Parts: sequence; C-alpha cells; structure tokens
Amino acid sequence: MNERQHTLLAEIIRSYIKNAELVSSKALQGNLGISSATIRNEMVDLTDQGYLAQPHTSAGRQPTIKAYRYYLDKIMFPVEPNQDDKKKLEQIFYGRTSLEPETVLRQLAKELASLTNQAAVIGFSGHDVYYTGLSNLFYQPEFSHLDMIRSISSAIDQLDESMAQLYKTMTSDVQIKIGRDNPFGADCAVVCLAYPGKHHPQLVGLLGPLRMDYDYNVGTLQYVKKLFQ
Repeated sequence: MNERQHTLLAEIIRSYIKNAELVSSKALQGNLGISSATIRNEMVDLTDQGYLAQPHTSAGRQPTIKAYRYYLDKIMFPVEPNQDDKKKLEQIFYGRTSLEPETVLRQLAKELASLTNQAAVIGFSGHDVYYTGLSNLFYQPEFSHLDMIRSISSAIDQLDESMAQLYKTMTSDVQIKIGRDNPFGADCAVVCLAYPGKHHPQLVGLLGPLRMDYDYNVGTLQYVKKLFQ
C-alpha cells in the first residue's frame, strides 16, 4: 500500500466509524486535496486489495475486516478521556478499599458503558460475568438488521464461554479482538483489559460493532489500567 492509499484508507475508516454511512469519493475530496477521479481510482485499487467493500454498484464503500486490522496495526492512535471523563472514572476508585471489589467493578462497568456507548463486560473469573449497556448496542445502526441482532444475542447467551476464551489469551496490555479472533463473534469487536485480582485475574471489556471508536475506547481502558495500579 502506498502512502496516498494509507492516508485515504485512514480517512475512509474514520468517516465510516463516525457516520455509519458508506463513504464516497466526493465526500472525501475536500479532506485530501486531490481530485475525485484520483480518489475513485485509489478506492478501486483498495477494493481489489480487499480493504474496502462495495455493497451496491452505485454506492460508496465500507471497510472490511482486513481494513480494520490494518487500522489497528498501522493507524490507530489511542486518545485519553477528557478531564470530565477522567474525573468520572477516578471517582469510582476513590475510597475503593472500603468497598467490595465486585462493587467497584460493577460501578466501573456502568460508567464505561455510559462513556463509550458500548456494552461493558466484567469477568470476575472465567465463569462469573457481569454485563451492562446492552441497549447501547441495539441503538447502533448495525444492529437494526435481524441477523446482527441474532449474532449479538447468541454472543450474550454464550457470554461465559466467550469470556473464558478471552482469559486464555489475555496479557497485561489492552487488547482488541475482531473477526475470527473475537470469541463474541466475527461481526463485533471487543476491547479488553486484564489485571490481577485478589484470587485470580479479572477482566474488563468493551463490546460493540466493528465500527467502534477504537482510539477512544483503547485510550479509555489504558487510563483505567493506570487507575488500577
């Protein structure tokens, strides 16, 4: 991939994440300073390389799993929460020594779901799971389709098994699982963080569509990691 295609793909993915609409060459022209014809040619090339998909003949394009993987490896730049959001997270940890760890984590899950507009899942162990914010998922455009509702409903039904699979691959860093690597299903993404618990590792995850704001979600969990230390 050449530099112009790299820049173009970044713009397409960010536009799609923000607007949930197929991206056309005309929509990108003002941002890149190159002609619509040049953008179209590059988009055709990116489609041939497997980074973009064109659901309809006359429509714009959307990123593929391959494009999201490229974004995560080459483009993504984690963004810390703003000061107001930091304060909301910090308040959960103030005086936490006087609270049961599970109480703190449940409060954290609710705040994370609110801040990120995703579902938040907490694994106290591989088979002791708490989740909140599912309504956030069903407000996402992707989940207006019946097949997506079935997919995420199946993932929730098998939440314990999915979390148990995550436990097997977790490290101390924030991780992102998409496509075949995601035990919750190939149609969604999970950003997750493991940290030492009193008796066993515990896990915090943000579950949402592939079209999630990875920059903010990763940056938010990285900030949560600091609060745990």
